[in-house]
Amino acid sequence: MNQSRRILFVCIHNSGRSQMAEAFLNDLGGPEFVAESAGVTPRPINPEVVQVMQELGYDLSGAESDSIFDFFREGRLYEQVIYVCEREAEEDCPVFPGVRRILHWPFPDPATLPGSEAERLEALRGIRDQIRSRVEEWLQTDRS
Repeated sequence: MNQSRRILFVCIHNSGRSQMAEAFLNDLGGPEFVAESAGVTPRPINPEVVQVMQELGYDLSGAESDSIFDFFREGRLYEQVIYVCEREAEEDCPVFPGVRRILHWPFPDPATLPGSEAERLEALRGIRDQIRSRVEEWLQTDRS
């Protein structure tokens, strides 16, 4: 039996984008993948992220933010590391030994979205849907 492929999603705070990507890959990728997420400076999960993910049936209410540096110190190994934030995060993160591939999928930071709550939620739904589409696209190309 083949071992699951380990993928790490990274953003600055592990409070939004990486959490969404992790949830989507763990659901859509099936047992072939084990996704985790971490941040450079972890913060609590953004409640608006929890809300828009709940709309699709994903419960992130109990999710916790993790530190990429803790994962590194624990010796966790990943086949791929996917950065879902600005380039600066890559410069702040440790290099994981054995990583076959590093990808960069930039998405806007949910914590910096302007406007009213309704406007932020609408923009966040767009980011959520872009992340899901990117995971689906990656799964199709990665499996072929």
